[in-house]
Amino acid sequence: MKKTFLFALTILLSVSLFGCTSLRNSAQLNKEGQSQETQQQTDASDEAAVTSLVEDFGSKLQTVSLLAPKDIVNKSIQENYGGFVTPALLAEWQSDPQNAPGRLTSSPWPDHIKIETIKKLSEYEYEVKGEIIEITSTEKVNGGVAAQRQIILKIKKTGERWLIDAATLGVYEEANSIVYRNTHYGFDFSLPESWKGYSIVAGKWEGNAFKGPQSGKIIETGPMISIRHPDWTSQNPRQDIPIMIFTLAQWNMLQQDEFHIGAAPINPSELGRNTSYVFALPARYNYAFPPGYEEVENILKSNPLQANE
Repeated sequence: MKKTFLFALTILLSVSLFGCTSLRNSAQLNKEGQSQETQQQTDASDEAAVTSLVEDFGSKLQTVSLLAPKDIVNKSIQENYGGFVTPALLAEWQSDPQNAPGRLTSSPWPDHIKIETIKKLSEYEYEVKGEIIEITSTEKVNGGVAAQRQIILKIKKTGERWLIDAATLGVYEEANSIVYRNTHYGFDFSLPESWKGYSIVAGKWEGNAFKGPQSGKIIETGPMISIRHPDWTSQNPRQDIPIMIFTLAQWNMLQQDEFHIGAAPINPSELGRNTSYVFALPARYNYAFPPGYEEVENILKSNPLQANE
């Protein structure tokens, strides 16, 4: 009888212990489930806030003309971007507006940012990859895209607010276009689809001294790259797109009339620059009005050259 009692007591204690352990495990799982659900809700709320920030910022891009005088650009950046970016990024854009997103031409213009991916980097930081979508009056009425440019944004939580802390801009690409990329000097040039199969002709420019003992003599030279239409032949030549390449020092000398290029009393016009070179269009490059010169003029109006490092 005593043995039977002890056996029953052992069974009872085992069942009680198992029950307590099960209850603790159940409580722990419930707690973890609630914590996971709370984190998911927080992440969803943060992602919605980041999405709204990027979309609202994208709607402001068309209001900032990067070709205006620097004091006007700085004021416009402050007024339109101040509520969306950190003070550090705002100051960076104001000191170098060409690295800021905004309006580069009257048409097309940036309409919005199309978000492609949103990635959580930490509790207080997100990365957003997307495209700046540009349109003209045609796309505004009929829909579609005139041009696009990749943008990568780092979003940082500052206090209770999410703000853009860094931005990386990609190559500006027109819809239905191809891009000539020069990694040696650091620039991209967008071309219409009709230029598919283009060729590159390497040449050089020569600068002659204006005055002094070397007057009329060549004192500076540099590369010139011509983009040639695929239909060009020696029997029926077409208008090339010539791009002169200057070091910053050479460009400053040219502006100070220390030398001149060609017979035209007009200096080349700047197409863009990076930290090492200035890219320019020769004066009177189309003086002979060969076939295709009108098309080249239209290409140049679309700001096709984008300098990079």
